[in-house]
Parts: sequence; structure tokens; C-alpha cells
Amino acid sequence: MSTGSTAKPGGKARISSSPLLVGAVATVIALVGVFFSYNANTGLPFVPTYKITAELPSGGLLVNGNEVRIAGVRVGTVSNIKPVQLDDGETIVELEMNLDQSVRPIPDDSTIVIRQRSALGLKYLLLTPGDSSDGIPQGGTLPISQAVPEPVDQDEFFNMFQPDVRRAIQENFAGYGGALAARGDAINRIIGQLPGLLEVAKPVTRNLASEETDLEGFVKGLSQAAAEVAPVADLQADNFVQLETTFDALATVARPYMQDSITENVKTQKVIQREGPRIRPFLYASARFARALKPAAVALGESAPAVNRSLTKGIPVLRSSPRLNDQLGPTARSLRLFGESAVVNTGIDDLIATNENLRPFLRFFAPSQNVCNYLALLLRNAQEVASTGNERGRWIRAISILPPVGTDAEGMPAAAPANGGAPLPQYDTPDQRASNFLHSNPYPWTAAPSQPRVCAAGNEGYTVGQQVIGNGDAVDTILTNDQSEKQLNWGLNP
Repeated sequence: MSTGSTAKPGGKARISSSPLLVGAVATVIALVGVFFSYNANTGLPFVPTYKITAELPSGGLLVNGNEVRIAGVRVGTVSNIKPVQLDDGETIVELEMNLDQSVRPIPDDSTIVIRQRSALGLKYLLLTPGDSSDGIPQGGTLPISQAVPEPVDQDEFFNMFQPDVRRAIQENFAGYGGALAARGDAINRIIGQLPGLLEVAKPVTRNLASEETDLEGFVKGLSQAAAEVAPVADLQADNFVQLETTFDALATVARPYMQDSITENVKTQKVIQREGPRIRPFLYASARFARALKPAAVALGESAPAVNRSLTKGIPVLRSSPRLNDQLGPTARSLRLFGESAVVNTGIDDLIATNENLRPFLRFFAPSQNVCNYLALLLRNAQEVASTGNERGRWIRAISILPPVGTDAEGMPAAAPANGGAPLPQYDTPDQRASNFLHSNPYPWTAAPSQPRVCAAGNEGYTVGQQVIGNGDAVDTILTNDQSEKQLNWGLNP
């Protein structure tokens, strides 16, 4: 009796030769495929997963098997969804996720949100990892505080409009569809002409992209203008409503009144044609004025960036002005208290009295010091006395003047001021006799009040063959020839 398998003499039996074994293997393969398909939403069997739990305010039409994505990449699935009631009575959703081991661990400051996958309502779970160094352990939970941001679906977006607005949007889309219907050829022609338009648009876009155009500043200006009018948006909306009333009223008088006004406009045009030649000289004068104004406009255009920069710099300054004003108040109060202090007033009175006492002294000392530099010379000589010398003592800088020897000479005891005198036998030449004249300036000019602004001491010069007592003609000559410079600089380096 046959068992369903045959074998050749001396050979091995094959599975394909037995229909019963082939059917059994096919059944097992089908069962395994059904098992894998049934468990596909919960992950492949025998594959280890990284399981964590997340709390959400709402399930948001999620179902078991929805994908879990990170940056758009599928990393796992939702395995279980169940509602949980908190102690305060609020109900939330707790869902379990089976994630790939490759993303383990998820940082514990990660966020989670439900996103829409398609317009048909299919959802997925978006997981955004944080930057924390601590990860969520196996079986850990993302709290509801990290279910941010709150998702907004398309239906919720359109539901923010009132029913009338939604119906108007529907009518607009219907109108757009009717406008485009049966116009495929025209649309194709427009698309065919776009390359030429884009070529013409290149310089326009280049100008818009230029830094000199400052498109960014223009957009920021529009943003600021929009921010300024935002508080009165309701008022503007009411203005449009009132305009509708106005246009309805105008519609009632469109015919015949407005129509008649348009008809009568023909007569107005004829009057303009008749009076135009008379107005032409005025237009020519306006054109000349515009041409004359063109350089000013060009200059304004060149200076506009500088003006713009000054305004840009001025805006932060003006914004900081309130803080400065806040600081000026305490400063002013401190100054007032300072001015009202008896001690301060007494000190100011003492300074005034001191100034009055020093004024007569300073009237003489200040000009002398500024012109002749006496104090600096005194300190320099004192420094020389204290620093220069040898083992026998300190030195004093001095210049020895040895005038000629003779009767009534200026360099030795004399019965009268040297005024030529009789030379000694050894000094009997006319030149030696002529040089023996007295040169003395006991009260030199020091820029004191009523004196010239010069320092005459040591700067008188030496007049040969003439007795000179006082400041001498040399100083007078300096004042006459170069008074402005010498009066300021004379004697600073005597």
C-alpha cells in the first residue's frame, strides 16, 4: 500500500514529490504571514524594543499602530492608548510606545505632540528630543507638562473663522475654480511668456536685493507700521462696515445722478482742452522748478543713508531716555539736598572769601608765572643744587660776567655809573673804552598789571657803546616787531 511518497531505488525521497508535505509547508507559511501581519502594528515578534509612556491632554484621534517619528523618521509605533483620571478630576490620555533600540535613551526633557499626517485625518506622534544628559529609562514616562506645543489641526484652523467667513471662503474658492476652468490654453500661454517676464524682472529683483535699497529696513518699517495700527484694527474694521453703508447709499443714486455727472464730464474735458494752452506756461514753469530742484533731490538721496543711520542710532538713544530720566530724578534731589546743606554753603562762602584774599596776590603772581616761569626756574635751580656736585660739595649753575677793567667800570666799585670812563694803560684801545658802559635792569618787566606781556629779566640784550638802565630799547623793539608771538612766549625758556 502506498503512503504518498516514492523513491527511486538507491536515491533519497524529496518533499516536492509528496503533495501532503507541500500543502503542510504552505499552510505553515500562510499562518506565519498572518501572524506577522496581525502583529505588525505592535512591532515584530522576538525583536527587543524600547518601551516608554507619554501623557497627553487628548488622544487626538490616535489609534494603536500610529507611527512615532523623530525629525520625520519613523522610530516606533503606539502600542496602547488608555484614558487616566487624575486626582483633581481631570482626564488625560496615557499611551505606550514601542521604540527602536537605536534611539535609546530619549532625553527626559523631550517634548511630544500629535501631528496630522494627511488631509484624511491620519495622525502620527512627533517626538522632539531635548538636550538633557539624563535619559528616560525603560518603562519611564514623559509627563503631560512636556506635551507642547499644543497642536492645531486644519479643521481647528478653519473653525476660528465665523460661519459667514467660512462660507465666503468657500465661495471664493468656487469662483477661483470657475475663473480657471476651460482656460488651459490661456494659462499655458502665460507660462510660456514667463521666461521673458523673469528676464525683465532680474534687474528689479537685483535692485530689491541691493543693500542700498534696504528692503529689510522697508519690511521692518511696514512691520512697525502694522504694529502701530494693530490697536485700532477693530476701528478700521468698523470703518469698512461704514463704507459698505456709504456705498449702498451711493448705489441708490448711481442712476441717474452719477451717470449724469459722468455725462457732464465731457463738457469739463472740453473746457480743459480750451484752457490747456493758457495753463501750459505754468506747467513749463513747474518743469523748470523741478529741474532746479533736482540737484537738491539728488543731494537728499545721497544724504538719505546718513540720515537713516542717524535715525537708526537715535532710536536706541530715545528708547534709553526714559531710563536716563528715571536716574535724573534722584540726581536732582541729591543736588538739591547738597545745595541746601549748611555745611556746603559754609564751605562755598569760605572759598569765596579765600578767593577774595588771594585775588590781589594772583593778579601779580599769575601773569609773572605764566610769562616768566619763575616757579619752574626756581625748582630747577633747587634741583640742580641738590643733585649736581662732587665730594667737596654741591654746585650752583651760574654765569660769570667779566666786564673790562677801568675807571668807573660796571664790573667793579665805581664813584659813578659806568659811562665810557678812562681806560687803563693796558686797555687804551677805542673798542675797549667804548664797551665800558653800565647795563642794569633792577626792575624788569614781569607781565604784571599795566606792564607789557613780556619777561624782560635776562632778555634785555647788550647795547654796545651806550649806557642802558631799565628794560632797554631791545624789549621795545621786540614788542613793536613781533608783539603777538613774543608776548605769549617770551621768557618761557629764558
